[in-house]
Amino acid sequence: MKFIFTIFSFTLFLYGSAQRCGTPEYIQRHPANNFIAQRTATVKTANRDTLPNEVIMVPVVVHVLYNNNSQNISDAQVISQIVSLNNDFRRLNADTVNTPAPFKGVAADTRIQFCLAKVDPKGKYTTGIIHKYTTVSQFLADDAMKFSVQGGDDAWDASQYLNIWVCNLFGRTLGYAVLPGSPAEKDGVVIQYDVFGTIGNLTAPFNKGRTTTHEIGHWLGLKHLWGDTDCGDDGIADTPPQEGSNSGCPSFPHMSSCSINSYGDMFMDFMDFTNDACMNMFTKGQKEEMRSLFAMGGPRNSFLNSIACDSTNAEGGPLPKDSSNLKITLYPNPFSSVVNIASNKDTEVIGHLLKLYSVSGKLYLTQIIQSQNTILNVSNLPSGMYILKIEGETGPHIFKLMKIGTGR
Repeated sequence: MKFIFTIFSFTLFLYGSAQRCGTPEYIQRHPANNFIAQRTATVKTANRDTLPNEVIMVPVVVHVLYNNNSQNISDAQVISQIVSLNNDFRRLNADTVNTPAPFKGVAADTRIQFCLAKVDPKGKYTTGIIHKYTTVSQFLADDAMKFSVQGGDDAWDASQYLNIWVCNLFGRTLGYAVLPGSPAEKDGVVIQYDVFGTIGNLTAPFNKGRTTTHEIGHWLGLKHLWGDTDCGDDGIADTPPQEGSNSGCPSFPHMSSCSINSYGDMFMDFMDFTNDACMNMFTKGQKEEMRSLFAMGGPRNSFLNSIACDSTNAEGGPLPKDSSNLKITLYPNPFSSVVNIASNKDTEVIGHLLKLYSVSGKLYLTQIIQSQNTILNVSNLPSGMYILKIEGETGPHIFKLMKIGTGR
């Protein structure tokens, strides 16, 4: 009994003192991968700028590298991480209520979404999840997991896919990322397997998927709030300066020697080191910084042309599952401002791609379904007939909708 208690206590100590993010150390070891590279355009560009208020879709491929069964996390755990990412980046996370009142005004929906890729680099159908056995029991934060010859898995085209490697990292590091403009074969983020997702094989207090949110923030050009130096600067105007990183779950306000007002540190920002349950926001300034990478000439601009989220573009997709037991209901129809989408089976709709078209084929809306019940705000659409399409393994589900009233 004493032996079991000792192991439990050691586990708590290990994760209580975990190195939340290994990105600064990685950048120090790879000085060529710095923020100067941030504005370097990718080889493949979209040849267009982002549209006003456009929801940017980022296809994701998850490389699950495992040396034993516990490291081979389930597809459901992977999907839970994608759902968590979309909630965090779209500010749909339920814990937005915990954002302190003085910071609510700068909290932002980044209008960036993520999907598991449905088309691989060869144009074939994929689930966007790769499970691969490795003889490597622990990976160092040295990019070995990104190469098959070193026991990892080679990256997919980094101009079209966000590569995420999930593996067993050595030591206390929970994750690290490369910065925009880094070598394509290393481009992506690396996450410790038991802090990836919100269900399954997870270790508290990093069990709400926020390590991945944090590292993708780096992948999209964000620095830590304190600029990785005492009272440093992250280059974002609406994130207040703070002395250094915060851990655990501080009480608001949390002051430091470089606080500029009585509000103190923005410790609930995703780019700090607090526990997952204490993180809940990106700021408007961080939103603009991340979205700027997709602009014309930006290092992530090529993602605007990616078709990898839509399975209808894939060759050799799986036969549709029997959908006789799946019921999707849309109401009201006709609608004026909102459309409710309800399903009787959440496992067959969550994570799937929803698209809304005019009858002439103009795409008005693209969204990842996050829950069994989804509400679409379509008050800005003009009156008329629309086609709603839901992609999934049960085949495409297509509905006709009628908008009544005067749209803006």
